[in-house]
Amino acid sequence: MAVFPTVPFMPVGRTAGSLLGAMLMVLFRVISPEDAYAAIDLPIIGLLFGTMVVSIFLERADMFKYLGNLLSWKSRGSKDLLFRVCIVSAFASALFTNDTCCVVLTEFILKVARQNNLPPQPFLLALATSSNIGSAATPIGNPQNLVIAVESGISFGQFLLGVFPAMIVGVLTNAAILLLYFWKYLSVEKDQEGGQPTGPEVVADDEVTSHRFTPARMSHVSSLNPDDMDCVSEPIIRSNSVSTTGNENLRSRSINSEADIQLAIKSLRASSMSHEMVEVSTVPDRRDEGASSRKFTRTASQQRSVIIEDLAPSPEINGEKEKETEVAEKRWKVLVWKTAVYLITLGMLIALLMGLNMSWTAITAALVLLALDFTDAQACLEKVSYSLLIFFCGMFITVDGFNKTGIPNTLWELVEPYSRIDSAKGVALLAVVILILSNVASNVPTVLLLGTRVAASAASISHGSERKAWLILAWVSTVAGNLTLLGSAANLIVCEQARRAQFFGYNLTFWSHLRFGVPSTIIVTAIGLLIVISY
Repeated sequence: MAVFPTVPFMPVGRTAGSLLGAMLMVLFRVISPEDAYAAIDLPIIGLLFGTMVVSIFLERADMFKYLGNLLSWKSRGSKDLLFRVCIVSAFASALFTNDTCCVVLTEFILKVARQNNLPPQPFLLALATSSNIGSAATPIGNPQNLVIAVESGISFGQFLLGVFPAMIVGVLTNAAILLLYFWKYLSVEKDQEGGQPTGPEVVADDEVTSHRFTPARMSHVSSLNPDDMDCVSEPIIRSNSVSTTGNENLRSRSINSEADIQLAIKSLRASSMSHEMVEVSTVPDRRDEGASSRKFTRTASQQRSVIIEDLAPSPEINGEKEKETEVAEKRWKVLVWKTAVYLITLGMLIALLMGLNMSWTAITAALVLLALDFTDAQACLEKVSYSLLIFFCGMFITVDGFNKTGIPNTLWELVEPYSRIDSAKGVALLAVVILILSNVASNVPTVLLLGTRVAASAASISHGSERKAWLILAWVSTVAGNLTLLGSAANLIVCEQARRAQFFGYNLTFWSHLRFGVPSTIIVTAIGLLIVISY
């Protein structure tokens, strides 16, 4: 049930499957209820919770939007875009977990591929495989690394130094394999010379709105003299006649607008002739300081201009200014909030590099972000994947009960003499065992089953070998997720997100992933092992 999310005879899913396994262990008295609760590793649960909350705030702060824009910024073609997907997804997964990156970036990558008339398959495979490889570099990159970091006691910095070089080489190797595998498909560029699209030109929204007539602009025309309307109507008519050369609908629309303008001019002239009367106004003459007054005349058009000048500012203008001020204040607050989120996340990473407790560091960063949000935390906490936390709780109990049966020890005793890491053959056999188990029983149960046994076997060689064994387990169990579509949760996320995309849906099949996953996983695992062993 951990490997296949929907088992035909019991489609309850991964989380319910792990809880069912835990319940059966207690029900058949393989493990007592007290031991079942004690089997749950709370530091790992706390680290998972903290990193998920931080990832949620980074998503709200548009971090992944900026990463998506980085993919298409000044792109030089399909091959450049594929290489960027590999690099960006790998580094993002190392810092924000592979599952989060796959959830956020899948639909954006599909959109970019469709807009550039490119096949989605290589880019989806690049996202899934590079996210898995990149997540191997840090303890917070994926759930199995969290387990390894807590169980082994390896600091964040030591983990990073041990696996990061292998991750860099692995991502570059994976990108090279992708380019070679899909070279023919990526070489077909969109819109060859002479075949440029002939459809209507798309105008930006800003350009459209800037050329719309508004009441404020139309009011300037009404304040002109009737004789001046001739000078205004001529450029309007000329502009309409120019715009009508391409389209019959626009031509008929412009003819109607010209007739309306001429009709308006005639009516204004008629009204001005009938109302062109002299108005007498009396204003006290300051030179006489008394009752004497002087008379002067104003035409109707002059009177209209005076009235317009004496009017108070329109309340609509004041309202627009207030709205602009409010928008500017909101933008400033959002900018300050985003900066705070980025700084807190950076502080969390620095604290992890300094060797502080990883679980409490992540929880502290999460709580600080919740406090600085100054809103009810319920909306944010609802986005936490509690099903993953429950899955881990059930898996801890199930694996602990399975270990108490003695079956894993018996199987390990058969393999252990031939899988010691002090020889090349032993490392190769251990990698094959981890690779197969990670795809048969999923990577997290594999780490829980083999972790302490592999470390104990390596500790009998030397203390340095024990740390090296943990790093080998982290590297192979993570890259093993690229072997099949079911080998990693990130693969399934990319597959489901791509299939459910609203406008750019694509079905990534099991066999299309397998054809690329098998050679890529074997080559990347072998190259990375050489680097990890030499650390």
